[in-house]
Amino acid sequence: MREDRYVSPLSERYASREMQYIFSPDMKFRTWRRLWIALAEAEHELGLPITEEQLEELRAHRDDINYEVAREREKQVRHDVMSHVYAYGVQCPNAKGIIHLGATSCYVGDNTDIIVMTEGLRLIKKKLVNVMDELAKFAMRYRALPTLAFTHFQPAQPTTVGKRASLWLQELKLDYDDLCYLIDSMRLLGSKGTTGTQASFLELFEGDHAKIKELDRRIAEKMGFASCYAVSGQTYSRKVDTRVINVLAGIAASAHKFSNDIRLLQHLKEIEEPFEKNQIGSSAMAYKRNPMRSERIASLSRYVMADVMNPAITSATQWFERTLDDSANKRLSVPEAFLAVDGILDLYLNVVDGLVVYEKVIEKHIMAELPFMATENIMMDAVKAGGDRQELHEKIRTLSMEAGRNVKERGLENNLLELIAADPAFRISLEELKASMDPSRYTGRAKEQTEEFIAEVIQPVLDENRELLGMKAEINV
Repeated sequence: MREDRYVSPLSERYASREMQYIFSPDMKFRTWRRLWIALAEAEHELGLPITEEQLEELRAHRDDINYEVAREREKQVRHDVMSHVYAYGVQCPNAKGIIHLGATSCYVGDNTDIIVMTEGLRLIKKKLVNVMDELAKFAMRYRALPTLAFTHFQPAQPTTVGKRASLWLQELKLDYDDLCYLIDSMRLLGSKGTTGTQASFLELFEGDHAKIKELDRRIAEKMGFASCYAVSGQTYSRKVDTRVINVLAGIAASAHKFSNDIRLLQHLKEIEEPFEKNQIGSSAMAYKRNPMRSERIASLSRYVMADVMNPAITSATQWFERTLDDSANKRLSVPEAFLAVDGILDLYLNVVDGLVVYEKVIEKHIMAELPFMATENIMMDAVKAGGDRQELHEKIRTLSMEAGRNVKERGLENNLLELIAADPAFRISLEELKASMDPSRYTGRAKEQTEEFIAEVIQPVLDENRELLGMKAEINV
């Protein structure tokens, strides 16, 4: 690491080496050579005067890129694509005349962008399904553990720890669906020429439209894609970048929601993210266990959600068949969104894999509020015993206010059960009331909903992606 210049924290702190390589210069230039080989092979197959010997020469030097030659050439011509065409030609003297035949710079530039983004999306998919797998295990482990639910961050009817995890998982399932649709719909630019009309290829193939159409099909097949976009200007539509970053931002938003909940739960001392043996929570307060990983998820997620504006504006402001005001923005906004989401999912997986659940604290909190939540059941039992519903409702309301004042103003324990037992209108003893204070009586179908959701919605996704499962997340700092 150089200490005298800016270094992106996405590379140094957050993103994995795997994702960094996908957006690396080496990946880009190796893909350029694969595209040049695919173009030459397809042109040869369709009858252009390109020999098998020339193709073999290109294939032989596909991966041993002579970077120094390309760098020196670029200093002279100030054009990155033509510098690499030249460098490839130095290694392939017999084939140098047919490298990049009929193509424009966007043939390698834009097709490579599509290929790189698609590879990035596949890595995101792998990490996403691993997070879903760990969350599913957590949800099932705690599917029946009652916990306070909150609306407006005020205590509400109980749910279970596992059911709450299923809500995080449901959002990831929506992201998974969007991601799969996007991956399946990615197409190459193909060989479209300077304004998308394929005029240069029409000249090469002497006006044979069928061969030009077949050229695109063969290039797509060789590069592992279903097809090319049917029409384009010089570039693929920058709307594609917008779609990609929107899906990444959706994953970021889901992760942000999860991280918020974990931070709040850690404040309540109910659930904590992993805290390593030698980890320091605060430079001043040695006792602290700050939820730094969840905070980092939130921080990176906000960056990705804000980044959505970049490709959207770029797409909206392109002129006719192409302008170049997209280039500098794309070089920043697209890779950094991928690197950030890569880091977010590593953090998400690491946190879920090591969540600590404090069941006694959860029980204490729910028991402190349960008497208030049980009042409807208590009132119905009293009505069955002959009480007046309206009179009992008013008594419960009054006693609840008194118990609330005892808790809030006097710092006492919730004594609502004692107050109800002391009122003859309810005809129920304190022992009977306490016996009814089983939190699981008030969680509705939370356990069953969780089981059904995992079995019917999530497990099919995990089964379909079984070969992707089993990864562990490495956190750099």
